[in-house]
Amino acid sequence: MKAPLSWLKDYVDIDISAQELADKLFSCGFEVEELIYLGEKISRVVVGEIKALTPHPDSDHMQICVVDCGEEYGRELQIVTGASNVYVGMKTPCALDGSTVVESNPAMLEKNPDGIKKIKKGKLRGVESFGMLCSGEELGINDDFYPGAEFDGLLDLAKDAPVGEDIKKIVGLDDWIFDISVTANRPDCQCILGIAREVAAVMNKPFKAPDFTYTAKKTSASPISVEVLAPDLCPRYVGHYVENVTETVSPAWLRKRLAISGIRSLSPIVDITNFVLLEMGQPMHAFDADDIADRKIIVRRAEKGEKIVTLDEKEFTLNPENLVICDGNKPVALAGIMGGLNSEIKSSTKNVYFESAKFARDNVRKTSRALGQSSDSSSRFEKGVDAYTNGLGMARALHLIEELACGTVTELCTDVCAVDLAPRTMTASIAKINALLGITVPNEEILSILTRLNFQPAIEGDALTVVIPGYRDDVDGYPDLAEEIIRMYGYDHIIPTFLQAAQVTGGGLTDEQKKELHLKNLLCVQGFSEAYNYSFYSPKDFDLMKLPEDAEERNAVRILNPISEELSVMRTFLAPSMLMNAVRNIRRGNDEGRQFEIASTYTPRNTAASEQPDERKHVVLGVWGGKNDFFDMKGGVERIAEVFHLNFTYERASKSYLHPGVSANVILNGKTVGYIGELDPAISASLGLDKKVYLGELDLGALDLDDGVRYKNLPKFPAVKRDLALIADEKLTCAEIEDVLMHSCKYVTEVKLFDVYRGGQVPEGKKSMAFTLTFTPDANVEKAFTPETLDGYVKKILSNLKFKLGIELR
Repeated sequence: MKAPLSWLKDYVDIDISAQELADKLFSCGFEVEELIYLGEKISRVVVGEIKALTPHPDSDHMQICVVDCGEEYGRELQIVTGASNVYVGMKTPCALDGSTVVESNPAMLEKNPDGIKKIKKGKLRGVESFGMLCSGEELGINDDFYPGAEFDGLLDLAKDAPVGEDIKKIVGLDDWIFDISVTANRPDCQCILGIAREVAAVMNKPFKAPDFTYTAKKTSASPISVEVLAPDLCPRYVGHYVENVTETVSPAWLRKRLAISGIRSLSPIVDITNFVLLEMGQPMHAFDADDIADRKIIVRRAEKGEKIVTLDEKEFTLNPENLVICDGNKPVALAGIMGGLNSEIKSSTKNVYFESAKFARDNVRKTSRALGQSSDSSSRFEKGVDAYTNGLGMARALHLIEELACGTVTELCTDVCAVDLAPRTMTASIAKINALLGITVPNEEILSILTRLNFQPAIEGDALTVVIPGYRDDVDGYPDLAEEIIRMYGYDHIIPTFLQAAQVTGGGLTDEQKKELHLKNLLCVQGFSEAYNYSFYSPKDFDLMKLPEDAEERNAVRILNPISEELSVMRTFLAPSMLMNAVRNIRRGNDEGRQFEIASTYTPRNTAASEQPDERKHVVLGVWGGKNDFFDMKGGVERIAEVFHLNFTYERASKSYLHPGVSANVILNGKTVGYIGELDPAISASLGLDKKVYLGELDLGALDLDDGVRYKNLPKFPAVKRDLALIADEKLTCAEIEDVLMHSCKYVTEVKLFDVYRGGQVPEGKKSMAFTLTFTPDANVEKAFTPETLDGYVKKILSNLKFKLGIELR
């Protein structure tokens, strides 16, 4: 929410600086995310008066000006200009030597990326110039800020502009914008008036309400009837007929208010609806009354297949989930979002029908997202508009019609209301409020605070009775009153205390968190970068991964109100997210990378939505491009096993999304705890990838990570290595052979494959695999291994290989 300081001063006498006001707003629960000074790019630019003009001796269009900039800056400054509209007696902005203005030349923005142009004295074709005379463009303003600012020439200021005065004060740039973060429970503060009420309360100053008065005139025009067929989506609809509309220019004060808020002036009628939206927070719409068929307004759900063309000339096909405003024949507006092109305000419009309504925020949000159509009005309705403000917003607009003399307010009006507008009264216990706050707030302070917040409080004994303002739909119980009291009384009054069941702890990380951090660090050392992804993805990802219809991974928790269909199911495994990370990186030119993510997967326990899903921590690895291959992925997994004292084995995997010949399941104690492998080439091709992607995922809950340090005595004698070349069946895996080699002799501490050969001297259907075995004597062995001892161990190993796997020595 952006609120100009000058606009807030219309309702509150603010006598403190902008920064002090920002601090006060923060103290009462409104964080000012940014404090913007409108004239931050302008410095040392003042009002100058042209006293004399002399043609430039070496230029046909330049003139030498004698400029009076006041006693402080110089009465006779010489400035050269090429502007054609300069004349003696003209008052115009004068940028002095060392000043700054807005960089208006697009070609120079690369040199001045901050958009600031510095002015220095210099010579123009041999004649000294001690500054520059400015147009509105150099000040960054348009005609809505100051008349004539868009003219292609010098800005011609009013004759009463004081010479030497700072130009920011003259053109309205000496102002501050408060960019305020408004919490979701305070939609009443999504407008200037709402913030002004808070400013008045926190400063303990009177609040000056705007004028809502108007005089309705009799008319001979036929009334326009209003029928609301969907009161659940439109609890209140206020309409008012205005005739004899004139096409004039909005006054300077109104145009300037809109300009500061980033809105261009279009016409008085449109400007009034925009002004009321900003000031009151009430979206309004104006129909050309003569285009309303049968003089009827009907608020209803759209019919399936019904079409409407909105003001921005976009056509939409509607359904019964959409709410429309119709005349006697057709839709004329998309409720809460945008008016229809068939009833827009035109230069020829003579009679207008104003609409001020409350539309259900969820319906406006769903329609806006489903159609991909949004507006300032839809954004406001999505945050919430109270029925109380509907009437005030209409009254404010009608007052402005009279003030601007741009139409005649008639007696023809309709108010269809399905909600009770009577003020709500609530009684609460002061003792409960103080108990909730943990302090005792004096009764006189409670009365003062709630009075400033317009709650009309009264205290009788322990009972606090308030009349809740119509715009405060968020107040519903004594905790809300406690919040109102403490944010104005001051949070610094709260005394920090322990809860009764609280106890002091040593702090720090839990054992589980320490292990997870250790895992992250070791993966980073292996060259992996940590990634964070959403905890949900699209159901289409299951199809992308070619999962069968009965796959366990498809049994996912579905989100009832997803951000979009692309993020509508909780993750049952992490591989799709990591794949998308790799895809995005490759498509953006990051051709090589390693990433990991540690996150939870979610599996529903049953179909009951009330029961929480089963959460299990997984780690997923992804590598792609460069020299990365399957063994880099396997090396990362093996490093995890080594550090956490795990004994992984591997067997051929059969995953729908992995290459059938370059993938493996990770086995721990006979149980599958994960997998590693290359992405299926068919999936890779469908994604248009020109790099190979490798994925791996482990179920951390099944690993029983133990990162404790283990000690053992050093062997007294050195380890010995032996190489074995074996003839094995083609179907046997390296893991199967390594398992037998490791378990055939207790002194075998390491097995490494160093060669695989197929061809001559190896029978068909067989392969030759060469391994290096490391024999390490333990601390209890009293003498070194002799060749004879090792021969015995090798003989035993070969016997086991022959018996279990049918393998022979080559």
